[in-house]
Amino acid sequence: MRTMKGPALFLAQFASDEAPFNSWSSITKWAADTGYKGVQVPSWDGRLFDLSKAASSKDYCDTFKGQAAENGIEVTELSTHLQGQLVAVHPAYDLAFDGFAAESVRNDPKARQAWAVEQVKLALKASANLGLDRMASFSGALAWPYVYPWPQRPAGLVEAAFDELAKRWRPILDAAEEAGVDICYEIHPGEDLHDGVTFEMFLDRVGGHTRANMLYDPSHYVLQCLDYLDHIDIYAERIKMFHVKDAEFNPTGRQGVYGGFQSWVDRAGRFRSLGDGQVDFGAIFSKLTANGFDGWAVVEWECCLKHPEDGAREGAEFVRNHIIRVTEKAFDDFADSGADDAMNRKMLGI
Repeated sequence: MRTMKGPALFLAQFASDEAPFNSWSSITKWAADTGYKGVQVPSWDGRLFDLSKAASSKDYCDTFKGQAAENGIEVTELSTHLQGQLVAVHPAYDLAFDGFAAESVRNDPKARQAWAVEQVKLALKASANLGLDRMASFSGALAWPYVYPWPQRPAGLVEAAFDELAKRWRPILDAAEEAGVDICYEIHPGEDLHDGVTFEMFLDRVGGHTRANMLYDPSHYVLQCLDYLDHIDIYAERIKMFHVKDAEFNPTGRQGVYGGFQSWVDRAGRFRSLGDGQVDFGAIFSKLTANGFDGWAVVEWECCLKHPEDGAREGAEFVRNHIIRVTEKAFDDFADSGADDAMNRKMLGI
């Protein structure tokens, strides 16, 4: 067992054009003052991070880490959620996702996909330069529009989608191996990798690649009515990252899992600030600790009601109170009989 690291904060929901969220120095100072020890960095946000420089310059990365360290903050991981999403985009989502890409490749799906692959590979190099051994991402989705089988899916449709998804990701995973960095796919509705079964379908197609791993976020499992505790036991060896995010699911006679096209406030399933939802974090931290999770507990603030700064402040304390400092001795060591092999055999009558 190992003591989990934390608390850390994913900065994607906080970066903005307003101080103190508009520069690396000021946002890391704010994070430290709010109670965090680490931050997860959105690699696409130029206000905080220059991905190209980080991929090519160890000096840039050392300076970047040094500025954070001066404020009492560690860089926990890079995130490529937006770029990973663009590795595989069904045409139905072309317009919706175009804004994630550089302007030069918008309205050109082929160029956009090539750009996204290069971005993820740059982030792998940048992670290595920063001394990080894991990176967060999305898988993207080709089959998601067909998640509900009506009309009946043609035979082989899903298999073809996952074959193609694996074909696109395999060279990136090989680049991850060269960099010594795990790619941790956030298992998330909207992605083809949205539960354990789909992760396994992908893993089979990439030959069980050791760099294909999971970012565990229980909020997405609550909204799917999936057993998020059993999931930890099943995939413990692949869970390399952890987003601490709360959620609640309150179905009614009018709506359930699909939400009736309502806004987040009006959905049966919705994200909440830590402690305000239904996730059993005591059990989650216990299971992750017992299974030897050695990463960071990273708060991802998403709440349809509470102000983000309040959620961040409360989240830091929440995680601190849930991290389990592992014991170095057994509780019944005081009763140790000091038995040896001979005594064991004698006690067994052999």
